[in-house]
Amino acid sequence: MNAYVNPVSGIEVLSPVSRSNSKLEAFLRSTSFDRPTLVLDIDQVRRQYRGLKAGLGRADIHYAVKANPAREVVEALIAEGSHFDAASRGEIELCLSLGAAPETISFGNTVKRASDIAFAHMAGIDLFAADADQELDKIAEHAPGAQVYIRLLVGATGADWPLSRKFGCAPEEAVRLMDYAVSLGLRPVGLSFHVGSQTRRAEMWAETLDQVALVWDRARAAGHALHLLNIGGGFPAFYGEEIEHPTLYAGRVMDMVEARFEGAERVMAEPGRGMVAEAGMIAAEVLLVSRKQQDDLHRWVYLDIGKFSGLAETMEEAIRYQFTTDRDDEEMAPCILAGPSCDSADVLYEKRPVQLPVGLKAGDRFLIRNCGAYTSSYSSVGFNGFPPLDVVVI
Repeated sequence: MNAYVNPVSGIEVLSPVSRSNSKLEAFLRSTSFDRPTLVLDIDQVRRQYRGLKAGLGRADIHYAVKANPAREVVEALIAEGSHFDAASRGEIELCLSLGAAPETISFGNTVKRASDIAFAHMAGIDLFAADADQELDKIAEHAPGAQVYIRLLVGATGADWPLSRKFGCAPEEAVRLMDYAVSLGLRPVGLSFHVGSQTRRAEMWAETLDQVALVWDRARAAGHALHLLNIGGGFPAFYGEEIEHPTLYAGRVMDMVEARFEGAERVMAEPGRGMVAEAGMIAAEVLLVSRKQQDDLHRWVYLDIGKFSGLAETMEEAIRYQFTTDRDDEEMAPCILAGPSCDSADVLYEKRPVQLPVGLKAGDRFLIRNCGAYTSSYSSVGFNGFPPLDVVVI
């Protein structure tokens, strides 16, 4: 990989050249597709796992299956020794069917169906997340004696895709929930949190880790022998802005963890985007290039893929995908990029238009880089009659 040291920060980072996947691009340019197709380079998944593991050291990687549930991805990660974070019975069944051991799977969703908790428990899974009394009630009834970790609500961290508010309890509730778990016969073993998806710089973790460490120390002082810390995801992928080498990034995060959490014998990390995003590229097609009026400053470029067919993370223009076409050597100009559906919300980038070739026209090939995460799993079954995103693994 091509890396260099940023003269301002002094941190080793990967250059844009090193973040492109020539194997994927060559395959997509030499292959014809009838509809939008995500192509995954499984070797890149393996490289990313090894890079993150080298930095995370003793931490167990629990791949967030929701990022990309392709069977080939899960199989490759099982072979690499990965553990798994499952959010549903379907994801648990997928991992088990491919050979993952039950003890390597955590049920990390804090909002679970009671019957799914019972299924997981019967399958041998013993580690569950919770952030509320009623969730602990369900776990106690359907997975008696199970280990639980309490998810904390943390403040805004500057992540490109924040995960605040919906998941986690207020920090001051954590010890009370642990006490309640004990009263139900459960075993509270630790805490979890999530800094937010696409947290581009390792130093952005520091304030959150400080918040969680206060709760950790408070819980241990209250008599709870916590030994598990789940640091969640947040590991970034390249979307055009400079990010650190995955090994360096993960190592810096672990250094901060080690300095703050006494007694954390087991550390879990749940990379999803950081594991698979750069292993994927989508082959799409331009359907239309137009202007609403002849003197409009920006053209509208419509693709055969949009928010409802895999690019949901363009919501609020949070994730800035990178594009390439066969006309990139031509003059560029700003464009509004939109999807094909008959829904006015299906506009990808308008507040910050994208630079695309002036000569772009209907029928042109349009490649979307580093989109192996949260595209096939977000793709709708058939909104407006458009088929779900195809997936090809090479």
